[in-house]
Amino acid sequence: MAGKTLDCTGLFCPEPVFRTRLALDELEPGETLEVTADDPAAYEDLRRLAERLGHEVVSIKKENDITVIVIRKKE
Repeated sequence: MAGKTLDCTGLFCPEPVFRTRLALDELEPGETLEVTADDPAAYEDLRRLAERLGHEVVSIKKENDITVIVIRKKE
């Protein structure tokens, strides 16, 4: 279970990445963010964002057209 959730369904690139970045900036180190998105690019874009910023991808799954990623902010 993530500490904070962000629903980006219905939004398309670059909006899910932009909103995820803003939400991560608001977290304290060690907190998690669960992002739900239906943009086809979200699976790769959000994973790359987390890795580029040095955060941990706790889990990522794609079911049908929905991507759910949980990111832990770096300590």
